[in-house]
Amino acid sequence: MELILAVDLAGGLVVHGRSGDRAGYRPLTWGLAPSAEPETYIAALEPRYIYIADLESIQGRTPQDELVRRCTALVERCYLDRGIRSPADCTAVAGVTPVVGTETAAKAIEDLAAYRAGYLSIDVKGGRVLPWGIRPEEMLCHASEFSFEGCIILNIGAVGTQRGLVREDLEEMRACYPGRLLYGGGVAGTDDIRLLDDAGFDGAIIATAVHRGTVPLEWVRRGHPC
Repeated sequence: MELILAVDLAGGLVVHGRSGDRAGYRPLTWGLAPSAEPETYIAALEPRYIYIADLESIQGRTPQDELVRRCTALVERCYLDRGIRSPADCTAVAGVTPVVGTETAAKAIEDLAAYRAGYLSIDVKGGRVLPWGIRPEEMLCHASEFSFEGCIILNIGAVGTQRGLVREDLEEMRACYPGRLLYGGGVAGTDDIRLLDDAGFDGAIIATAVHRGTVPLEWVRRGHPC
């Protein structure tokens, strides 16, 4: 099971995401972070894998592609959500695993069939998938018909909260999708990592739990639970 460090980028800095309130995100300068400057931050934490959310590009502003490239060079693998809006956007940054978020990628669910690469991020807020308002389990059933390398359940409303996970919900989602499945948002600590592993998930995207010490930094450096 992969452990992936979430890195939210806004205004050229690493910011701390919480509950999807992007206007309120502030530079991440606490916990284990020696600096919110992205390359310094990543070099200090030494994660094996990272997940970058380019919040500028997601919100329709200028992508931070050159900064992303420099960050990617520091790790073994980078998953990148840059607010992809068409299949052509998947190749904008070489050397990353593109993340196609439901929030931005298509007007209709069936339009996702045009994508042939990367991971589908099922962006969830208030228990419903953006922008269509369906349950994550239903979206996972649709996703099994597409050509993505895997899916991410991204609970945007729980990001940064350490709210914790519910076994029954995880098992229901896992049963709806046969491919690789990652989870991000609200992971509270090592018990939740074990829950995800037991439920058959292939990875977890975490940040706040690492900075608060409820998931060991060493796990993120190795890229898996130890």
